[in-house]
Amino acid sequence: MPQYAAIIYASDVDPTRPEAADLMKDYNEFGEGARAVIRGGAALYPTATATTVRVTGGKGGDLVTSDGPYAETKEALTGFYLLECADLDEAVKVAARIPGAWDGAIEVRPVVDFGQ
Repeated sequence: MPQYAAIIYASDVDPTRPEAADLMKDYNEFGEGARAVIRGGAALYPTATATTVRVTGGKGGDLVTSDGPYAETKEALTGFYLLECADLDEAVKVAARIPGAWDGAIEVRPVVDFGQ
């Protein structure tokens, strides 16, 4: 059965903070309801904790790092789920129930199977 990444772009909040408790309750309810198709996933800390890595000059070039996100945006990459669904239509229906879809966006993309 094909797998899909449900990539969550939503408000940049810290899911470990007490003020995110209601949101985490919604995510836990989603997780329970979609348990049959969830194969993995993770929430991410806010973009302020990110380190951006670049290699200038291509392969073998100079390593350059910077603190913070790659780009400033209204919505941030806040997490993802790996879903195993019959087809894209089913994956989209599942993704629509992810709380991040209510005030952000969920990008659903098929996962490449390298046969491993």
